[in-house]
Amino acid sequence: MEQTPPSRISDHPEFHSLRRAQRRFGIRATMLSVGGFLLYVVLSSFVPAVMNQPLFGRLTLGLTLGLGQFAVMGVTAWCYVRHMRTRVDPLARGLRSRLHETESRRARAAVPAQGAGQPLQHGTRGFRTW
Repeated sequence: MEQTPPSRISDHPEFHSLRRAQRRFGIRATMLSVGGFLLYVVLSSFVPAVMNQPLFGRLTLGLTLGLGQFAVMGVTAWCYVRHMRTRVDPLARGLRSRLHETESRRARAAVPAQGAGQPLQHGTRGFRTW
């Protein structure tokens, strides 16, 4: 007996795989970004002497770490885009195409063949209503 495909996208096993891939990366990216910001705030609050250490002229360690937050966000955004393109988007495209195929198969099976000699169903005018 042929197994019937899930009727809702959220019931499909590939959808769960897609969600897992998004969630795993999202947790890691959030931890990296928030962790970097939190580390900067904690160092600024509790170790100001270290943050005020001069590196080059008036450039301090604190200022360098603060500007480094932009780099952290840029790297996180780049990793997110790369992850979505290489791992999540292919899963989503495959799932979408399989679901469209299943829906079209179901639609073809549900539409009765109305040939010549068959009366139209009661209440229909022979065209699709919106």
